[in-house]
Amino acid sequence: MSVQGTILVVDDEIRSQEALRRVLNQDFEVLCAGSAADAEKLLEGEIVHAIICDQRMPQESGVSFLKRVRELWPDPVRMIISGYSDSEDIIAGLNEAGIYQYITKPWQPERLIEIVREAVQLYRLQKETETVGVDVKATPGHIKKVVSVKRGAAKQLYDFDRIVHSPDSPMHQVIELGKRAAEYDISVLITGESGTGKELLARAIHYGSARASKAFVVENCGALPDELLESELFGCKKGAFTGAYQDRIGLFEVADGGTIFLDEIGETSPAFQVKLLRVLQESEIRPLGAQRVRKVDVRVVAATNRDLEAEVEAGRFRRDLYYRLAAFPVHMPALRERPMDISLIAQGVLASVKSSFNRPSLRFSPSALEEFAKYPWPGNVRELQNEIQRLVVLADQDELKCPPQLGRRNGKRAAPPLSGKLNGSATLKDKVEDLEKSVIVSYLEKFEGNISKVAAELGLSRVGLRNKLSRYDLRKNGKADGLS
Repeated sequence: MSVQGTILVVDDEIRSQEALRRVLNQDFEVLCAGSAADAEKLLEGEIVHAIICDQRMPQESGVSFLKRVRELWPDPVRMIISGYSDSEDIIAGLNEAGIYQYITKPWQPERLIEIVREAVQLYRLQKETETVGVDVKATPGHIKKVVSVKRGAAKQLYDFDRIVHSPDSPMHQVIELGKRAAEYDISVLITGESGTGKELLARAIHYGSARASKAFVVENCGALPDELLESELFGCKKGAFTGAYQDRIGLFEVADGGTIFLDEIGETSPAFQVKLLRVLQESEIRPLGAQRVRKVDVRVVAATNRDLEAEVEAGRFRRDLYYRLAAFPVHMPALRERPMDISLIAQGVLASVKSSFNRPSLRFSPSALEEFAKYPWPGNVRELQNEIQRLVVLADQDELKCPPQLGRRNGKRAAPPLSGKLNGSATLKDKVEDLEKSVIVSYLEKFEGNISKVAAELGLSRVGLRNKLSRYDLRKNGKADGLS
């Protein structure tokens, strides 16, 4: 049986410690401390889900100790155990130390296990609410109900059938592959340009799988340096590194039983790739600064806009990690490769924008939809969404017309000229890289070298965009010199 969580027992009587350990040890990892001071040392080096503390100890009362724990380590669920039914102690524990349960002696083993199981569930649910936008601190049953409702809504929202495409679209095959991947508990690698909807497909795979009742969490691997990325994914102890001001449960543990989506996996460093590979191989994590590893059961869906096979050949991405992630590869086509879908997507975006902006009579002019179909959309669906929102904001009439600048971009000056790589016997990799470079150059010119604006428009992180600028040697060219 897998361990459900880590429990800290604080009791000055060894026999009481052993009795609790015997009852709980089958389902939980149990740590024992004979005093508040010993317990604090353990809390400094371990991530603990719940604490069971004796109320009457020689040096300090349980309530006093747990009140301090609440200030220094607020995450563990706190419980008092006592053979005395002192109402003042109970009231003090509830009000001052945030006690979840007051357990009286003699306790029943079955009931104790049930209470501790609920406490660990409460810990995990409270952490999970941070990823689904639930701002509540209540009983496990209430939080579970709120999270369940949100998951049900997400399952409907991210159903495969809601991915907009026409019958003859290349997205039809992508969706069929996604449905097949959802049936099996296998790692998936989604490739494609930025803004093509890789996260949308990842969510559909999760909510179409047997893991749909568990968490789906997202991390952009290109947005953080290694140490912070490790902390986000694997967790950390307070003081593990500069800026680690409190214990943090990692997203792998939040996603236990569910799915984690690792976006921009191609932007990670070789050092981080080694650590991620071990997590995938061993199904265990070690929070930064912690002494013990923790088992996790997580399905990984990764995404990248890079050609990872080429990155492997160039020595920039680990071959063994690539094979772990790419057990089931799926490629998302660019929007210019699915022109038959552009009108459908545009109409869907407009319907959503009309509702949120309270402008129900808005509509596209025929010329606008024609221009949309002609434009190559280097930013893909994300760029199309942004363009429609701008049209709505600027519109003085109900009929939306194509803005002049989009029409100009549709013409001969739509993008800088491509290099000679596209001629003759150029490989697919050369063609894709040359096109990507030309798109980046066009946006650098558009935003006068402002990295933040270019990254936002292309759906990249600043780190990811800087890597591409370095890769294509664009920092030395034209307006890219003064990047901001």
